[in-house]
Amino acid sequence: MTNDDRRACREILRHGSKSFHAASLLLPSDVRDAAAALYAFCRLADNAVDERDDSKAASSEEILFELDRRLDAVYADQPLDGPVDRAFRSVVRKYSIPRAVPAALLEGLRWDEEGRGYEELPDLYDYAVRVGSTVGVMMTLVMGRRDAATLADAAELGMAMQLTNICRDVGEDARRGRLYLPARPLREYGVKIEEWLERPLPLPGIVESVSRLLDDADRLYARSWSGISRLPARSRPAIRAASLLYAAIGREIRSAGFDSVDRRAWTSRRTKLSILARAALSSRAPGSAFPGAAGSHGDADSGSDPARKATAELVSAASNFRPGPG
Repeated sequence: MTNDDRRACREILRHGSKSFHAASLLLPSDVRDAAAALYAFCRLADNAVDERDDSKAASSEEILFELDRRLDAVYADQPLDGPVDRAFRSVVRKYSIPRAVPAALLEGLRWDEEGRGYEELPDLYDYAVRVGSTVGVMMTLVMGRRDAATLADAAELGMAMQLTNICRDVGEDARRGRLYLPARPLREYGVKIEEWLERPLPLPGIVESVSRLLDDADRLYARSWSGISRLPARSRPAIRAASLLYAAIGREIRSAGFDSVDRRAWTSRRTKLSILARAALSSRAPGSAFPGAAGSHGDADSGSDPARKATAELVSAASNFRPGPG
């Protein structure tokens, strides 16, 4: 990775995610550079879909085809288009990241472009695995771990972060014609989804759905916490910080009465600094970190937990991958 490519990725991370960028400051420099490359590739792919200008000639299918082409080029000896792809290729090769992992991310972006909805929570898990767990898995490979147990916890942490993002962005997504909250419970609460998308309001059914989804995210944060202890010691503070920073967004949503339609939750700089200090100094999660975990349900050890089932294929692809010669 050249210095210019490294700087380009760092800038994308710095401006793209305040929480992820803050947590990355606790990473050792080599892991931080790789994390920036991973984030930059994922961010540019997401932006290519989300920020498409309908007035331009390129169709959504053409954009998705181009993303697939770029990923093919990363994994082959083909010329690359810019600093992000070059940096991503260097990370893919150095840490033996199988193509199936970023390919799953692109599949999730395709689902976005298709306007896919999610009837039940397990359906939403399938989406969150693609756009959230993939990042957790790639980060774990970069940190030097590829055993199935550690990858499974990382996949669930990535899923929890994505569920938090969904809860935070309910209003923003609705104004773009998107809804990620599970549809069947909403209908049972009396929400007429098409009408609601035309005029999004913090209806009781929406508020209740956000509350339940945050509880499930907290369950996954709490359950994945022990997996952080299996990471290299030098990387643990950053991952603890990432978990606590994203969970803090959930607590902000709770404090606003679960209304993420009329407002977008955020954490202050002071809160971020406090979390970074706590993560650097202690391996224990504060008792108030994941308030919804106690009231949620699911048992990963039973073998029937839908979140663990949803991550199984991705975890297997990463843990069993062995690169070929050269």
